[in-house]
Amino acid sequence: MLRSTMLRTSISSRTSLFCARRTHVVRLSTGLSAETSPTPEATPRAHAHAISNPTLANIEKRWETMRPEEQADLWMALRDRMKVDWHELTWQEKKAGYWVAFGPHGPRAVPPPGEGWRVFWGTMAGLGISVIIFVAIRMFAKPLPRTMTREWQEATNEYLKEQKVEPITGFASEGYKGRGMIQSPPEKKK
Repeated sequence: MLRSTMLRTSISSRTSLFCARRTHVVRLSTGLSAETSPTPEATPRAHAHAISNPTLANIEKRWETMRPEEQADLWMALRDRMKVDWHELTWQEKKAGYWVAFGPHGPRAVPPPGEGWRVFWGTMAGLGISVIIFVAIRMFAKPLPRTMTREWQEATNEYLKEQKVEPITGFASEGYKGRGMIQSPPEKKK
């Protein structure tokens, strides 16, 4: 959207420069001085002529294959042409203007058939690969360190109480009922 807006802006500024040059040439050719402003009859209308039928023929099929510059030029020509009375427009111009503005292309394009299933199976493949990697890492990992046993964590709680760590709200406070450092289940009997 932003790119097409910037493209239209740059093209319309080029068009206005072209029209300004053209008006200057018309002034000189009609004998008007540069200080006087031309009358509306002396100023040529930009894109007031009808767009040729071969240019608009089969636009629905050609639009996606056209270069962005060609698309912008055609759209600007259609936009300028649609500023005149709509009774003067040809049927091809009306049809092309409507299709370019509202047709199923760009962000309004219909997704290709089967795209939903491709996305689903791609997601499932990604999840499957991640599960395989997770299991492989867990299989070849070292065993848990000895500090992760419940007995070690209970001993750590006792040590922290002896050292009076966090005497106001923590381990060493009166009536402390939290778990402290215990986070592992009891060790399994062998």
